[in-house]
Amino acid sequence: MSFKIVVDSCCDLPAECKKDPRFEVVPLILQVDEHVIVDDDTFDQQDYLAKVAASPECAKTACPSPELYMKAYDCDAEDIYVVTLSSKLSGSYNSALLGKNLYLEEIGEKNIHIIDSLSASSGEVNIAYKIVDLVESGLKFEDVVTKIEEYRDEMSTFFVLDSLETLRKNGRLSGMKALVATTLNIKPICYGTNGTIDQRGQGIGMKKALVKMADIIAAEVNNPEEKRVMIAHVNCYERACVVRDLILKNTPFKEAVILDTAGVSTTYAGDGGIVVTY
Repeated sequence: MSFKIVVDSCCDLPAECKKDPRFEVVPLILQVDEHVIVDDDTFDQQDYLAKVAASPECAKTACPSPELYMKAYDCDAEDIYVVTLSSKLSGSYNSALLGKNLYLEEIGEKNIHIIDSLSASSGEVNIAYKIVDLVESGLKFEDVVTKIEEYRDEMSTFFVLDSLETLRKNGRLSGMKALVATTLNIKPICYGTNGTIDQRGQGIGMKKALVKMADIIAAEVNNPEEKRVMIAHVNCYERACVVRDLILKNTPFKEAVILDTAGVSTTYAGDGGIVVTY
C-alpha cells in the first residue's frame, strides 16, 4: 500500500470506502447529557437522534487526540494524506498537525500532509475522492499536495437544514436568523465560505429551498461534467434522491454520490438536513 487517506469522522465516507484498507477514520467524541458516544462504526443514528431530541441541552462534540492521529500514521503506507473538518469549526485539524509532529519526533520521517477541508461532511468526502484520482493518475506526493489544495479552494458546499437550532446554540448562526427561520418556516440556503457559514438565499419550506439551491448550483458551477456532486443526508434518503434528481436535471455532473451522515454531521445538520458539495 503506497498511500493512505486518514479522515476524521465528520467525513461521511460511503460503506465501500470504509472497507477499503487505504482509508482510516479517526473518530470524534459525541456527548448528549451523560451519554458519551464514539463516532465510529458503532454509531446508531436513530438512537442518537432520539437522545438529542429528548435532551434540553445541545449535543457536544470533541475532536480526536493527537495520539489517535499519530497511531493512524503508523502504517506501511509511504504517503499519508489527512482530511479534516474545517479548522474554523473544530480542533480536529490542529490535532492532526500535532499528531504529525509526534510521529516525526518519535517514529521517523514520512510524507504526511494535513488538508484543512474548510468544509465538512460531503466536502471532506469530495476531497478524499479527488486524492484517490490524483494518486492513481501517477502523480508524486508533492504534486498531489499542490493539486488537492487548489481543488479544495475551488470547491463549493451548500446545505439546507430542517432546523438551525443546533448551529445557533453552538454560535454558528445569529439567534435572529434561527428565530425567524423557525417562526416563518423559512429555510435558509447556507454556503460554506473559507470554512465559515454564510447565507446565499432562502425558501418558504424545505422543498422550495432545495429547488432554489439546485438552481444556484446550476448557475454557478463550471465544467460540471468533470466533477462529482456529493449529497449527504441526515435520516432522509428519499429527500437526498430528490435533491440529486433536481441537480442532475440541469447540471451534468460526471457522478452523483449519496452519503449517509455519521455522528458529527448528524449533530450539526440535524434530522432531515442536506449537505451538497461539488
